[in-house]
Parts: sequence; C-alpha cells; structure tokens
Amino acid sequence: MANFAKSRVPRFSAEVYQNPYLPAGGREVHAIVTVTATGGGTTGGRPVPRAGTGGPDAGVVIMVDCSGSMDHPPAKLRGAREATAAALDTLRDGVGFAVVAGTHRAVEVYPGGGRLAAAGEATRAQAKEALRTLTAGGGTAIGSWLRLTGRLLSSAGAGIRHAILLTDGRNEHESPRELRDALDACSGSFTCDARGVGTDWEIKEVTAIASALLGTADIVADPAGLTADFTRMMETAMRKEVADVGLRLWTPLGAETVFVKQVAPTVEDLTGRRRESGPRSADYPTGSWGDESRDYHLCLRVPAAGIGEEMLAGRVSLIFSAPDGDPAQSPPRPLPQGLVRALWTDDVAASTAINPQVAHYTGQAELAQAIQQGLDARKSGDIDGATEKLGRAVQLAGASGNEETAKLLAKVVDVVDTATGTVRLKAKVAEADEMTLETRSTKTVRVKK
Repeated sequence: MANFAKSRVPRFSAEVYQNPYLPAGGREVHAIVTVTATGGGTTGGRPVPRAGTGGPDAGVVIMVDCSGSMDHPPAKLRGAREATAAALDTLRDGVGFAVVAGTHRAVEVYPGGGRLAAAGEATRAQAKEALRTLTAGGGTAIGSWLRLTGRLLSSAGAGIRHAILLTDGRNEHESPRELRDALDACSGSFTCDARGVGTDWEIKEVTAIASALLGTADIVADPAGLTADFTRMMETAMRKEVADVGLRLWTPLGAETVFVKQVAPTVEDLTGRRRESGPRSADYPTGSWGDESRDYHLCLRVPAAGIGEEMLAGRVSLIFSAPDGDPAQSPPRPLPQGLVRALWTDDVAASTAINPQVAHYTGQAELAQAIQQGLDARKSGDIDGATEKLGRAVQLAGASGNEETAKLLAKVVDVVDTATGTVRLKAKVAEADEMTLETRSTKTVRVKK
C-alpha cells in the first residue's frame, strides 16, 4: 500500500488486488484498485480551497423542477420546497449557494444577479422566503437548468462545486442532443446528484445526468421522503474535501487499456472518459472526495511473453491540482501509486486462479447488467428472457451478499430458489418498485473480509 500526506491535503491510499500469473500466451491482466481518502485532520473537515480565487471553499446550487406536473399532486412541489429548505439548513456557514427554478427555462430564485450567496442565518432565511414564491407551470428543459448552474458555480471560484437536481417528468421541451450538449459543457465543472420524484420521470435521463456529472441518481417515489433525501445529499456534499480528483493510469510500451470501471459503491464505466496526460499515460475523472473508499476494476492487455518473464503491466496513481498553487499554472499533483504486474507461468493452478476481489466485482457488474436486461425484457413482453435474466440477478445478489438488491428483486419476482436463480415473474408489480430496482441496479456491496 502506498500513502501520501501533506498539510491541507487529504491522505489517500491505493491498494491493488490481483492474480498476476498468466499462462503462456496470456495477455489480459485484471486488477481491483481500492482507493481510500481520509481527511484525518489535514483540512480540519473543510474542503481544500482553490488558491488565489478568493471564492468560497464550496459552492452548491439546488435545481427544483417547477414544471406544471409538479402540481399533480401538489405534494410534490410542497415537498420540494420543504426539502430545499432542509438542505439549506445543512449548509456550512460561508458556503456559496443558489436556488434555481427549472421549467422550459431556468430562473434564479435566490440570490439572483448571476451569483451565489454566502450561507448564513440571514441568507438562509431570505432563501426560504424566496422558496414560497415557487409555483408550478411550464415545461421541462433540463439542459438549460444545468447550463445556468454551471455559470453560477464557475463565477464563484469555489473549490468544491456541487449541485442537486430534482425532476418529476421527462425532458420534453428540448431535444436529447441539447441535453447531451449541456452535459458535455458541464462535465468536469461540477458534480451533480439527480433525483426523480414520483413515477412519471425517465430513468435513463436522470441516471445519464448523474453519470455524466459524477453524482448519484435515485428515486423518491413519495414526496414525503424528499426532505430526508435532500438532507443526506447535502450532508455528504459538505463532507467533500478535495475536488477534481483523477485516476491516472500509466501502461508500458506495447500494453493497452481494455477498460477502467468504478465498481464500488456503484458500477460506472470510466473507459470512455479517458484523457491523455502524457506518454502512455491517461487520466480518468472521479469527481470530489471526502472521507471515503472506492474500488476500480482495471483490465489491461499486455504483449505475450515467455514462461518465467515478468513485467509491470500498469501503474495507478491519484492526481489533483495542488491547493497551494494556481491550478491553471500548477501541474496536477500525483498521490499514491499502485502497481499492476504480469508474470507468466506454466503452473496451471496459479494461472487459472481468480482473485476474490476481481471475481466479486465481476459478479456485481454482471448483476447490474442482468437487472437491466431483465427489466427491459419484461417491458417488451419477453417473459422467458425476463425470467432468465432476473433469475440470474437473484442468484448473483444472493451469492455476493447484496441484500438490498435482493430485497428489491423480491418485489418484482417470486423467488423459488436463490442458489439456482429459479424465479417466477410477479403478475402485478408496483411501478415504483420496478423503477426503484432499475435506478438502484448499479449499487454494489464491498467484498466480505
């Protein structure tokens, strides 16, 4: 395990789990890299600020859907107001914040003037008063909400830049391309947790927003649950200490990266987000970090070698812009390193053994895929296909100890035998239960120690 510690910089550690042994002619190397960040008093529980900006250490924007459907039933908009007020109460004093009302356009509710307000007793009270003016009406164009949020957070010069987005419907007043362009424009400038309230919103839209902006996605089927959910999200945001952390992967001449995936706490494919950072080196964005641990699955393809030969297949490190210098001028600072090795052997037992961590997370990724495929088959009327895939999901959830996912699956299928994945589709399934399973399908459990 490698460690790095410096004043005002959170401590990171990186640990690699793999079976380095390959058979003759073997080329693919798999490894799980566990990255852990601990504040440990290095920042006093506050985010690392961007030096020279003069801005707040963190900035947060809450985007509230105010389209016409939010008044059907009225509990949705009422719940959104109460949840936003609770989130504002969770803000640390001095954090920059704003509230945006989203319809077919984006409107600054508070403080206005294209800026953020500094959280304090007076500004919280003013913002809550402004929330009383929120009314439902108009359409939904989420890309415009995101672009305004990006401008507000960029103007403040905050170190940690985070947003919460709440919607209850589909993005019907702009094209999918317009939303995609907005996400591309905002990617890397802030992170965003996205929530769907009720059951009339589009899962793939909400999860795509959270994925592109390195946040979380979830369903709040009952508006009464919004306050607790918003409070949890804001508490998590307030614990973030360093922004824009990248996973840097170096591979030797002749080697290539097959994929890089986050596999805990959720499955997220980072392969397509690769950004070249030097000779045979690339960075993959991971967003903001607090005291937490995440796991990544790397698959590397190396040149074949002879029995007894060994090579360094890859080197992993964490990077972010140094807090004691201008990020625009200072190169990213490397943090701990983890080494991925390849060693060719004629020992069949050694070369065919699968590392427990690699096996576990391969199963968790398959679990998420099986749920998605099973639900898609169910929606299309393919009963046999849905039964097969959801049965496999039940089997995988049981074998890995993913109890939460197992409980969600049990609301969609009747489980006959967990070990064999024998299930029967339920004749009637509540829409909220099916949407919850789909939205949370990528949540994983850690390897049992």
